[in-house]
Amino acid sequence: MAEKNKSNKLKARLPRGLADRTPAEIAATREMIEKIRVVYERYGFEPVETPAIEYTDALGKFLPDQDRPNEGVFSFQDDDEQWLSLRYDLTAPLARYVAERVGTENFVLPYRSYRVGWVFRNEKPGPGRFRQFMQFDADTVGSASPAADAEMCMMAADTMEELGLAGRYVVKIWSRRLLDGQMDAVPELNAAPERRVTVLRSIDARDRIGVKGVQQRLAGGRTDDSGDFTKGAGLENSANNFITTASSFMPVTEAQFFTSADLLPEEVVKEMERVDREKPFFDFAVYENKLRMYLKDRPFPEATKLGIDELRRIKTITDICGYSDRIKIDPTVVRGLEYYTGPVFEVELTFPTDGNDGSPRFGSVGGGGRYDGLVSRFRGEPVPATGFSIGVSRFAAALEYLGKLDSKPGYGPVVVTVFDRDRLADYQNMVAKLRAAKIRAELYLGNPKNLGNQLKYADRRNSPCVVIQGSDEKAKGEVTIKDLIVGAELAKLEKGRDEHLQKQAEAQRSVPEAKLVETVRSLLASHGVT
Repeated sequence: MAEKNKSNKLKARLPRGLADRTPAEIAATREMIEKIRVVYERYGFEPVETPAIEYTDALGKFLPDQDRPNEGVFSFQDDDEQWLSLRYDLTAPLARYVAERVGTENFVLPYRSYRVGWVFRNEKPGPGRFRQFMQFDADTVGSASPAADAEMCMMAADTMEELGLAGRYVVKIWSRRLLDGQMDAVPELNAAPERRVTVLRSIDARDRIGVKGVQQRLAGGRTDDSGDFTKGAGLENSANNFITTASSFMPVTEAQFFTSADLLPEEVVKEMERVDREKPFFDFAVYENKLRMYLKDRPFPEATKLGIDELRRIKTITDICGYSDRIKIDPTVVRGLEYYTGPVFEVELTFPTDGNDGSPRFGSVGGGGRYDGLVSRFRGEPVPATGFSIGVSRFAAALEYLGKLDSKPGYGPVVVTVFDRDRLADYQNMVAKLRAAKIRAELYLGNPKNLGNQLKYADRRNSPCVVIQGSDEKAKGEVTIKDLIVGAELAKLEKGRDEHLQKQAEAQRSVPEAKLVETVRSLLASHGVT
């Protein structure tokens, strides 16, 4: 017989950067999302949903990539030749949603909402870097008050506490105004503003690439361990040293800036990294001094004055409310999206992991900031806004690592077995009665010729018990309920005969058919199965 041609068989394959999710992972995520939702609603936020697809121009070009219409996002044209894109976050669609409703009846500013959903990035996938991932956002639109930003930071902290992470996180805040002030002080960046994005991305990578890596990326560029080259901002050494030290906790002297035309010496770099790891109390006077040393006789940037003032006001609020040890100023916070205009914040997990040097394994699991220009693009009038977003997938991995989230498979449904093919309606009626009593149940729908195969199926479904009714049970008006949880314990039992017989009796019992639901419910309750 000729071998069957398999050349046209379709190959099952998952696209790179995407992931399938198991029932256990979905259940664990659902549990986590519910706890986040409780905190968000406690702060007065209400749910809203926006579609996964928006007009490309409505989303705006706020991702760092610059070259083509769909760089960084997945885009396509509809039959009217309009460009549409999958959303890259949940904030840009909210701006469109709010802009359409401002001024309409029953829509009140400030507007407080939360959203959870999938977002998509058209970028190179890698470890921990996906093309599709879930976010959970909360935003206040229509308030310029620093109290709105402070509230976001406090809500972030309360969310971590709700999820059992007390003492294992810090909410870090900084300001895009201060970053703008740093860059305003550098003549090279005023002459070539397109290089500012590279500067921001270099500072943002500091925790990952270190001070030396930042200096390389602020200069000509950096080659990473894989051999990939990242083009740098091309700054002169004095400007490079200033940007690097300004985003550090360490005080510096003018000599460390200007004693040579070289970059920071190795001993200064090591000391800077040591101080940054310790993250001492942030001193704004020290920060101002760094900037004034670099400026010399040039004017002090207005953006810096505004940024320092708003951060001080935010910190005053959070300290008075009892968050001083959880919400801290940190000059390394940047945030990757370009639409931020004021305070920016991140939640960093600080617990050490086994087998490394004690540095955080998961790093930032959430962040946000003020984006006063995003809604205004549609309105032609100021509409201030601030928000916070949790990266659900990364956060779930961290909670699982700490044992705060159970990703093990839960118990499956009760399985009603089939002894007689001609009595399918009777067996299905048992299933219907269990379901009517809010008990998860299913009828075995495979080949029922062998009870052993049906029990193996129930085991693989992680069923807590099975229901059996053969001709003998039917004649007596009974059903047999086999407890698979006790049965698994019985298989491991190595003790005496009496205990073995007791467990065997517990593992299987026959009861009147009228008591099916009552007995199954009692069995499930005894094992804590809901």
